Amino acid sequence: MIIIVLTSFLCFLGSASASVEEAEALLKWKASFQNPDNPLLSSWILPPNAANSSHSRKEIASPCTWYGVSCIHGSVNWLNLTNSSINGTLYNFPFSSLPNLEYVDLTLNDLSGSIPPQIGNLSKLLYLDLQRNLFSNTIPREIGRLKNLQTLHLNANELNGSIPEEIGQLRSLSDLALATNDLDGPIPASLGNLKNLTYLYFYDNLLSGPIPPELGLLYNLVELYLYRNQLPGPIPPSFGNLNKLEVLHLYSNKLTGLIPPEIGNLTSLHSLSLFSNSISGSIPPSLGNLASLTLLHLYGNQLSGSIPKELGNLKLLEDLEFADNLLSASVPATLGNLSNLQYLYLRRNHLSGPIPQELGNLTKLVAMIMSENQFSGHLPDKLCESGVLRNFTVNDNMLTGPIPRGLKNCTSLLRAVFNGNQLTGNLSKMFGVYPHLDFMDLSNNNFHGELSGNWGRCRNLSTLKIAENNISGPIPPELGNLAQLGVLNLSSNHLTGKIPMEFGKLRSMLNLFLQDNQLSGSIPQEMGSLDQLLSLDLSSNSLNGSIPETLVNYKQLFYLNLSSNLLNQNIPAQLGNLITLSSLDLSHNFLEGEIPSLFRNLQSLGLLDLSHNNLSGFIPQDLDELPGSTHIDISFNNLEGPVPPGRAFANFTIEQVQGNKGLCGNITGLQPCESPPVEGKHKTHKGQKLVLIILLPLLGSLLLFCAFAGAFLLCYRRKRTERAEDTDVDEDGFYSVAIFDGREMFKQILKATEDFNATFCIGEGGYGSVYKANLPSADVVAVKKLHQSSEMTDRNGFLNEIRALTNIRHRNIVKLYGFCSDSKHSMLVYEYLERGSLADILSKEEAAKKLDWQKRVNIVKGVAYALSYMHHDCSPPIVHRDISSKNILLDSEDEADVSDFGTAKLLKKDSSNWSALAGTYGYIAPGN
Repeated sequence: MIIIVLTSFLCFLGSASASVEEAEALLKWKASFQNPDNPLLSSWILPPNAANSSHSRKEIASPCTWYGVSCIHGSVNWLNLTNSSINGTLYNFPFSSLPNLEYVDLTLNDLSGSIPPQIGNLSKLLYLDLQRNLFSNTIPREIGRLKNLQTLHLNANELNGSIPEEIGQLRSLSDLALATNDLDGPIPASLGNLKNLTYLYFYDNLLSGPIPPELGLLYNLVELYLYRNQLPGPIPPSFGNLNKLEVLHLYSNKLTGLIPPEIGNLTSLHSLSLFSNSISGSIPPSLGNLASLTLLHLYGNQLSGSIPKELGNLKLLEDLEFADNLLSASVPATLGNLSNLQYLYLRRNHLSGPIPQELGNLTKLVAMIMSENQFSGHLPDKLCESGVLRNFTVNDNMLTGPIPRGLKNCTSLLRAVFNGNQLTGNLSKMFGVYPHLDFMDLSNNNFHGELSGNWGRCRNLSTLKIAENNISGPIPPELGNLAQLGVLNLSSNHLTGKIPMEFGKLRSMLNLFLQDNQLSGSIPQEMGSLDQLLSLDLSSNSLNGSIPETLVNYKQLFYLNLSSNLLNQNIPAQLGNLITLSSLDLSHNFLEGEIPSLFRNLQSLGLLDLSHNNLSGFIPQDLDELPGSTHIDISFNNLEGPVPPGRAFANFTIEQVQGNKGLCGNITGLQPCESPPVEGKHKTHKGQKLVLIILLPLLGSLLLFCAFAGAFLLCYRRKRTERAEDTDVDEDGFYSVAIFDGREMFKQILKATEDFNATFCIGEGGYGSVYKANLPSADVVAVKKLHQSSEMTDRNGFLNEIRALTNIRHRNIVKLYGFCSDSKHSMLVYEYLERGSLADILSKEEAAKKLDWQKRVNIVKGVAYALSYMHHDCSPPIVHRDISSKNILLDSEDEADVSDFGTAKLLKKDSSNWSALAGTYGYIAPGN
């Protein structure tokens, strides 16, 4: 009995002593934090007498009561400090002082630096979770000594280097997550030893080298995520052995070869995603055996052949996406058996034949995207009879016949795209009222009839395109009720009557195209209210009267075409204040008077066409100030006098000035200007004397005047040089900023940021730094100063691309106002959003808590709307390529705004060259 009591007492003393030692070791680690006074760790203390009192050691000094700490037999075995706002490192973590530690969870903190190799001393560790911190450098090989480890989460850090082979020694491991780091090199074949592994997450890294076939030995694997890496080569056929696998995501790699037929053995598979690779060959019919499959994404590859009819067996399938491949032949009617299908994407293939009528039986279908194929025949009759279809897109095919009756009453529609077919029928009878409709495109078909006033009841409509049909009759004034309408294209029809004055209520209008119709009357003064307008084309009609002076309210206008009408009277001089204009076409009218000298302000102009009018007078000398790249056509007017010799006219040809009998100048085919007459008669000696008497004093006075003038100019130039140095603005630079005077804004930005002082820097990116600039006008803009390693090779091409991007206007996209550049600085000027990025907000606990789930859902919706707009509503599509929480900004109402669209492809990474325009446009899967 005495021995038992003595043994218990000694064990008690040992555990008490161990607790104090462990407590002191943990406190030493806490003291190394940058925020050691963290209130969450206020319980982490030792009383002053803890080192001398055995009672304290037992009752007070034990860390077992501390926040985030648990013990077994008086020794620390559990440490859970997730989301505890810890800012520090693991360099002072007591790896050797916590021999019984089994569970460590440090997720969602600000821990940085390397993961120390001493982590291998935690021999009893079962669970290690360090995800969503700032750890960098390589994963220590010593981690392979943790033989009992079952869970290893290192994802969402900044780790680099290769995955250690030693991880293959962790035979007890069931959950391995290294995703969202900068890991490179191959996937170790030694991972095939991890027979207990059920979850493997390596996505969002830089891993390269073929996928090791040894992964096919992981018979207990349930989820395999290798997407968004740089993995080349084929998919291993050995994956067919993973009969417990439920999720296989290999998308966005560099995979080649065929889809192994063995994948059809994975009967437990729920989700198969292989998109955005270079996989070729046909789709294996064996995929029809995947009876549990709900998602099948194969888009963005080089798959050919037909769609297997066996896929009709996938009765649980909800999402089928084969877009952007080389698939041919017809769509199998068996797809009509997919009773749970919600999303069907087959766009951009070589599919032909009719769209099967059986697809009308898919009562759960939400989105059906069949565009850019070679489909013919009629659309399925029963489309949207269940009333859930939201997105129906069949543009650019060879479809014929009328719109199905089911679509007329399809009130669930958000988006409907029919353009580029041969569809027929009376437009006024085929469409109803769609309360949720956002986008409708019926262009390039053979519809006839008149426009119905019902379109004005589709109150959420933002885009309506019915161009290039046979529509006649007047434009219904009810369209003026569409407060959200941003794009209206009714061009190339047979519309008659006047432009409705109700169009003045379309305050959200960005692009208005009514050209090539038979419209008459004057341009309504009320249209001056469309102050958001970017493009206006009313050409090729029979509009008469004068150009309304209210058009000068279009401060963001890029494109204005009023050509081929019956417009008369003078050109409003105030059009010269539309400084964002890149194209102005007033040709083929009856305009008269002089060319306004204020046109010199149009420094962004690429085209100025005033030909075929009745303009008279001299060409204003001030037009010399227009950019040399501007194409000017003033032919067939009544202009006279010399063609100015400046840069805007330097490369003029006779075609640009012909038909003006009074013009002269140094242009081939144009009459030269006569020199002033010189008196050549012989003067008498007396006359010569008189001339000398008069001229000599004048010459003396002239020399004296020149001396004074020279001194004055010298002083003036010095002051001007000083001012130029102060503002650092080159005369040879180019500046294109919507709403603002580009050159003046350039100066204001330099001043507001104190020549890009780091104090004003609010962000860093791959291509530049972002600064906040408070302008004298009280406007606040965000300025991305591009790295100087990027040089301009094609100014005009790049400027055109910036202009294209500035045309983008959407409530969920950050406004790009324009571009400024001189020899020292190149910058993009953006709308400033005060809340900052979603990443910053989520990284701050208090701010993240305020972002409740409803707000987060709205953010997701906003990003989806923005991506949909860039991919589907911009022509050509705009590629983002870098969607992340860092590129999602929030305004004061927590509305999401996508930023940095397009610019990732304007610059070639690690290159000193600007890329070509084509680099920004094209297809890439949205948000994947």
